[in-house]
Amino acid sequence: MKHLRVDDGALVVAESAEDATFSLTEEPSDDRRVVTVGSVDAAVTDIAARVAHWPQSAAVCDDVLRALAPSAPAFAGIITESLAYSTLQSGAEFARWLADRGPAQVPAAVEPVLAQRTDDRLRITFNRPQRHNAFSTDARAALLDALEVARVDPSVREVVLDGNGPSFCSGGDLAEFGSFADPASAHLARTRHSPALVLAEITARLGRACRAEIHGQVQGSGLEMAAFCGWVTCHPDAVLGLPELALGLIPGAGGTVSITRRIGRWRTAYLVLSGQSIDAGTALRWGLVDAISAC
Repeated sequence: MKHLRVDDGALVVAESAEDATFSLTEEPSDDRRVVTVGSVDAAVTDIAARVAHWPQSAAVCDDVLRALAPSAPAFAGIITESLAYSTLQSGAEFARWLADRGPAQVPAAVEPVLAQRTDDRLRITFNRPQRHNAFSTDARAALLDALEVARVDPSVREVVLDGNGPSFCSGGDLAEFGSFADPASAHLARTRHSPALVLAEITARLGRACRAEIHGQVQGSGLEMAAFCGWVTCHPDAVLGLPELALGLIPGAGGTVSITRRIGRWRTAYLVLSGQSIDAGTALRWGLVDAISAC
């Protein structure tokens, strides 16, 4: 087993699993501080190269995850995450990614989110199947409108979040990244209009009756939002991950709170810093999802 920590933009050996950013082993482990990989040496080489390429983002990720108190209200964690995210949005690593991406345009979507009320159940469905339900500004606004019904109406006793098409949600729409006016405005927009905070509030009231049904690509903000639900059912085909480091960023839709609550800061850090996705079986063993659905 190897204990590893991010220190001054590099991946170094840590003294213990508790002190580490995460630990790697080639043996099965139920310890939430530890990730099982095929080859520890190969994984260390790959992750060290990623940390060296995005040293600021890696260091900020580790800082934010260590600062989180999982038992604390979601608000404090989301504010910390957003401030860190905004800092990175103004940094050189995100600017490098934007330059590599070049100009982009977001295709219009007529109804990016659908909401259907049946008796006391509210089903909310991401509806940009042609883009694997990539999460756009329009989708966020529509999702907030739908969630507001459940938030203010006590007769809603069940909320189901799912997605049309081949994927639940592939994360933030990359074509929109870099469109913020300034980091402060971006922070205020994220935290004053936050699906994460509303989902956390609804889950506190409904528990397992606020659930997500995920499939296909479940990446970035899609995974972060689903993890706030009280119960997550995962299709066997699902692929779950946090790819934000490759943009010079960290999770920005509440994932440092929601995912850490489910699997601990160590495995959350591994998902971000390694860029590796996991399958449904691994997600179930870790506690990132609660059940695997029938095919």
